[in-house]
Amino acid sequence: MDLDSRTTSPIDFDALDSSIGTLREDFDDAVPFPHVVIDGLLRPEALQAALTAFEAVGQSGWTKYLHVNERKFAHTDTSSWPSALEQIALELQSPRFMEFLSRLSGIDGLRPDPSLDGGGLHRSGRDGFLNIHADFTTHHVKRDWVRRLNLILYLNREWEEAWGGALELWPPDMRRCERAVLPAANRALIFRTTEDSFHGHPEPTACPPDVYRQSLALYYFTQEDETRRLSTNYQPRPGDGLKAVTIIADREALRLYDSLKRRLRFSDSTASAWLGRLHRLKNRFR
Repeated sequence: MDLDSRTTSPIDFDALDSSIGTLREDFDDAVPFPHVVIDGLLRPEALQAALTAFEAVGQSGWTKYLHVNERKFAHTDTSSWPSALEQIALELQSPRFMEFLSRLSGIDGLRPDPSLDGGGLHRSGRDGFLNIHADFTTHHVKRDWVRRLNLILYLNREWEEAWGGALELWPPDMRRCERAVLPAANRALIFRTTEDSFHGHPEPTACPPDVYRQSLALYYFTQEDETRRLSTNYQPRPGDGLKAVTIIADREALRLYDSLKRRLRFSDSTASAWLGRLHRLKNRFR
């Protein structure tokens, strides 16, 4: 069922407020970079509505990210989402939630991004993966917006540990994974976004063919006079061997793509559509 936004928030803010002291300590003390895991962010009825709504999102509107360093799909057109998902996204950008994030992180002046640049609904199926990386540092359109926080809310009806897909958190020296966060239903991960907050789920998932790893991702920014624009920085892990060569080569190609995207002001969805047409054309002449 849909949650009635006129009467009830999908988020239990009273519970967040009562635990802010502990959450702030966990965030500050976390290794390898400030982060916190919050289980049960959504009220139970809101979670059930969101899970049903995610399954109702149509096949169109998904941007494909299919290359050496990732295999996933993203959807940022909130106007086409079922209302339960749209309401949750709006609540995670509300003034009250922004106040909570500032209290949690100690960062003043946080602002949400209604365009969901790099965020939105994320979905990957069997063999999906995302190599270890640090996120791009500034908004692609609002160039004085610096990315400060990342929120990932997992929306899977079921997820078994044996399927993999845990989000790994790595230190700047990339010596070892410091923490792995399983994408359990209604689990939120909030972490500080910096030039070296490395994370990802690099091993292909082993979920059944009809099961998907699903999440809602949002990024939060501050407006700054001076910015350092860096594109997504993929990193090989110790033991990746020859795979490291392809990770780095793809990273450099993506840096060029990111630079062109900023200069020409086209979106990932536009690039995805053109790549899809080229793929269909190539298959036609095989």
